[in-house]
Amino acid sequence: CLYLYQGCDASILIDSTENKQSEKDAGPNKTVRGYEIIDKAKKILEDACPSTVSCADIITLATRDAVALAGGPNYTLATGRRDGLVSNAENVSLPGPRISVPGAMKVFADKGITLNEMVTLLGAHTVGVAHCFFFEDRLSNVSGGSDPPMDPTLAAKLRKTCAKSQDATAFLDQSTSFEVDNQFYKQILLKKGILQIDQELALDNSTSGIVSGFASNRIRFQQSFAKAMRKLGSVEVLVGKDGEIRKNCRAFNPAQKQLVF
Repeated sequence: CLYLYQGCDASILIDSTENKQSEKDAGPNKTVRGYEIIDKAKKILEDACPSTVSCADIITLATRDAVALAGGPNYTLATGRRDGLVSNAENVSLPGPRISVPGAMKVFADKGITLNEMVTLLGAHTVGVAHCFFFEDRLSNVSGGSDPPMDPTLAAKLRKTCAKSQDATAFLDQSTSFEVDNQFYKQILLKKGILQIDQELALDNSTSGIVSGFASNRIRFQQSFAKAMRKLGSVEVLVGKDGEIRKNCRAFNPAQKQLVF
């Protein structure tokens, strides 16, 4: 929702064609998984009530439920989003894991997201993994310099992990990897952030206080996370007669084929 050209419109679900890459195959999105879960939900909904629930709403609701199942807040959400008619790999502008805090602040601010909300949303790294190529450069620079320092024991562990395979991954939260909690913030205060941007949150003067506050108060983080996720789910949504409600989340409806790219 935050970084894509059209906002929260399920454009990432569209499959590429022979002639053009969709957002799904843009570099930053190639590690995204779970598309088949959305497909299953869409089929059930279409069988029960055709052309009523958009793929954009399914993504947003599935995210909320996944957060709750992982121990996070179970927050309410507005529905009524419609699916976009454009999906182009060239429109994807995800900030990389090496982006600076000021750079990230600008990206989020351009979408109306505040500094506190940015730090909150990056706390979603409490679950999930990162492929080694996103952070390998940090493993040889653990003593400081231009790159934020990493705990030496963690760096040694990650070097072994990444040496095993080119496709190796590491949990972004090395403590409670499958729970939506505030351990992520505690970890980065201990210099155990995996991605550069994560670690910089604990070091930058504009964000370190927010990090410390969330690290010391799980309830505060979860309340802030629920509010920030609701706001993120409303970024540049399509409603009314804009867009469409797809029959198949992987493809635009036949009448809209001329608008594929």
